Amino acid sequence: MNRDRTNHRTTISGVVAAALCAIGQVACTHADSAPRPLTPIRVAQVQTVATGSETRYSANIVPNAQVDLAFKSGGYVQSLRQVRGVDGRMRSIDIGDWVTKGTVLAVVRQKDYSDQREQARAQLARAQADYDHAKLNLDRTTTLYNAQSATKPEFDSATAQHNSAAAALNNAKAVLAQAQTALEDSSLRAPFDGWIVKRNVDVGALVGASVAGFTIADTRTVRAVFGVPDNAIGRIKVGQKQAIMTDVFPDAFQGQVTAIAPAADPKSRVYSVEVTLPNPKNHLKSGMIASLAFEGEILPSNVLAVPLSAVIRDPQKPEDFAVLVVEGTGDPATVRARSVSVGDAYGNMIQVVGGVKAGERVVTAGATLVKSGEQVRVIQ
Repeated sequence: MNRDRTNHRTTISGVVAAALCAIGQVACTHADSAPRPLTPIRVAQVQTVATGSETRYSANIVPNAQVDLAFKSGGYVQSLRQVRGVDGRMRSIDIGDWVTKGTVLAVVRQKDYSDQREQARAQLARAQADYDHAKLNLDRTTTLYNAQSATKPEFDSATAQHNSAAAALNNAKAVLAQAQTALEDSSLRAPFDGWIVKRNVDVGALVGASVAGFTIADTRTVRAVFGVPDNAIGRIKVGQKQAIMTDVFPDAFQGQVTAIAPAADPKSRVYSVEVTLPNPKNHLKSGMIASLAFEGEILPSNVLAVPLSAVIRDPQKPEDFAVLVVEGTGDPATVRARSVSVGDAYGNMIQVVGGVKAGERVVTAGATLVKSGEQVRVIQ
């Protein structure tokens, strides 16, 4: 009897366990098949922006010449050029000071180089004495040899000694010239008239050869550098007159186109153009932003534009741009990446060319969180 009860309990337990297992499997199946939540995004329509104004280009003002002045002879900086400051006190030359060509800006300790020069002079004096002695001996031997009072080996030996002494003399002269050059190079001089735009050394600093001590810029003439797309490059010719405007000064600066790049930049796809302008009063500073417009070049009356936040890097070509376009009007919706070219900015909108049409919706928020072909949830 007890055995039957035990078997009956075992059977019930097995049925309950099987039922629980089946319920668990159903629950697991439902859990696995639960859809992933859709990424919420915000969208905006591709708009038509009315312009009809002249095309303006942004330019960067750069010096006509700018170089880093490096030491050729290393050592401890012994002195810097002293100038009178606005408070009347003498100070070391610094950023913003004007210097003329040939001005000594810094001097490294010269004793080592002057000692080397004196040593080279002593070597030259010895080489000169050896040469004079060898030449005198050669002249004497030559006279005796012509009188048949000296042998051929004696004449050859005197000739060899003379040639060796001449070579040693030339070498000593070269060593002295090298020592003199090293001594002169211990002084760092301005190669042209210009402004000090950077100073990297102080008195007592240990500098080595090729260490840049100063940066000097010549801004009596400056260049306005800007980029031009291929559809406008034909309007520019080297030598043509060009006006440059700045936000600082109300009047335009008159310049001349002096250089046009023969090839477009591989990334920006624009051609670099330079306009050279006289700057005798130093009104135009290095790094200043300027603008210009070519006569007769007018922007299209209407252009397609999207919010700046809608433009992303093209997933297929990282060097290009794209937008995510929302397909259809339902919810959920599918987004697709479309390659576009970008143009000028108008406030928080930017011109796009190709890939989209007016009225289409593009992703403005969440574009970096979704991929092309993915379903999303559009929120207002």
